[in-house]
Amino acid sequence: MKPPRLQKGDKIAIVSPASAVAAYVPRRLARGIATLEKMGFEVVLMPNATAVHSHTAGTIGERLQDLHMAFADPSIKAIISTIGGFNSHQLLDELDYELIRNNPKIFVGYSDITALFTGIYQQTGLTTFVGPALLTQFGQFDGLDPYTEESFKRTFMQTEPIGRIEASEEWTDEVLRWDVADDRRREHQVNAGYTIVKTGVAEGPILTGNTGTLLLLAGTPYLPSFDGVVLMLEDDESETPETIDRYFTQLRHMGAYDKIAALVVGRFPRKVDFDPDFPLKDIILRATRGYDFPIILDADFGHTDPVTTLANGVQIRVEATDSVTLDVLEAAVE
Repeated sequence: MKPPRLQKGDKIAIVSPASAVAAYVPRRLARGIATLEKMGFEVVLMPNATAVHSHTAGTIGERLQDLHMAFADPSIKAIISTIGGFNSHQLLDELDYELIRNNPKIFVGYSDITALFTGIYQQTGLTTFVGPALLTQFGQFDGLDPYTEESFKRTFMQTEPIGRIEASEEWTDEVLRWDVADDRRREHQVNAGYTIVKTGVAEGPILTGNTGTLLLLAGTPYLPSFDGVVLMLEDDESETPETIDRYFTQLRHMGAYDKIAALVVGRFPRKVDFDPDFPLKDIILRATRGYDFPIILDADFGHTDPVTTLANGVQIRVEATDSVTLDVLEAAVE
């Protein structure tokens, strides 16, 4: 089930289903809203988007209220998260999935919001999205990176097949303290492009998100099947080579590698600090030993910028031969 496409003039709701960062960075929040308004949208900041309850953005009830209000309001056409963080999975067993199923609309987030958009996708069949967040991308000093904006529009604002996901020309993981030092464009570096770990050609529906958060759903009714999917995973700067190794080993033990069609991994921030003598490529080769599906690293999604928008359940073709092509074969919206 695909949501209706987004058009200029539409209302976009802003929610904070996880961490309360939005309450502490009013300048960054205002910049994110202004970027969306410049793109032609009307922005609705939901009542609890800047709430604080200990380490979350409001109580479970408050965060659920915002999501339910946004899905129930027929004038709201898309829902964008302020940021990820922690604990959005607290909402999964009390979400009104029938309400969501009866009011399909664009729901986009990243990082910890993986728990929500994956659970919604599994429980309702609604196509959900990894993509830019209000604070992280829309709230940058210079607004959205052109690459991020083009992908956002191509995914949400037209109904033709999304097409090729090209590698960005440059990328950044520079951290500038929000509302203190984020008063300039971050320093970027040339993108060397995709890295091929294993060659091959595959096609299947996308299943995407943050690795650690996705694995929180193991053994729950909120994790979709891995059968035939192109698994597209990323993680953040707080991880270490040891934890990343553990995640990809867990996927092996869960039987994921018996089922998936391909594995595409988003670029990691340099702070993860992989051992140059045993880099990420070697970690993944060890975890996937005995399997021959195509594997690609350094795609433009996750916790570096710019980011492409990815749609759960939408068909993608992966070719990793002499070079890499990623072609999304259908539209993500109707």
